[in-house]
Amino acid sequence: MTGHLALDEQLVALKSVLSRNDVLLEVLDRTASLALPGWYVTAGCLFQTVWNVVTDRPPTSGIKDYDVFYFDDGDLSWEAEDTVIRAGKEVFADLPAKVEIRNEARVHLWYKQKFGVPCAPHTSTEAAIDRFAATTCCLGVRLEPGGRWRVYAPHGLSDIFNLVVRPNPTLAPREVYESKTARWQQQWPELTVLDWPSYSG
Repeated sequence: MTGHLALDEQLVALKSVLSRNDVLLEVLDRTASLALPGWYVTAGCLFQTVWNVVTDRPPTSGIKDYDVFYFDDGDLSWEAEDTVIRAGKEVFADLPAKVEIRNEARVHLWYKQKFGVPCAPHTSTEAAIDRFAATTCCLGVRLEPGGRWRVYAPHGLSDIFNLVVRPNPTLAPREVYESKTARWQQQWPELTVLDWPSYSG
């Protein structure tokens, strides 16, 4: 099984698997053309592509959007982020998928209103990826100059290939994790979803 390979072999396997998603390859290539600071394509479109390939589904099955994160703390205005979002809409206009672009330097400005808990300002795109509700989600890929893939995976890749979803109780509330995993299990019943930890005082 791929999840039991050495990490360097898992990275080769990851690129091979993700390359079977033609939409993802287009998103990576076109995002690179936007030259956003510290950008990654991240989250569901990556690990769900792996789940699809591992379970013999079409590579794009069940993927509702493609998330692009970048980090620009030089201008935290909505107008600056909206300018990037509008540029992205033009670049991705003909793709058969929804692409969502977000400046992770601004997350702390709206997070509490949306999720009910405060969020300290992120210091980088990687720091934002670190705080997804599940460690399995903590994965980012971007194209470097020359076409080299840069992969950010702070918790490794084994869980992703082994269809294990593990909670990451660093920021997102328990209900966010449980609602996401319930939805994922409907689409991928082969998943093993680990329970949110219970702490006793």
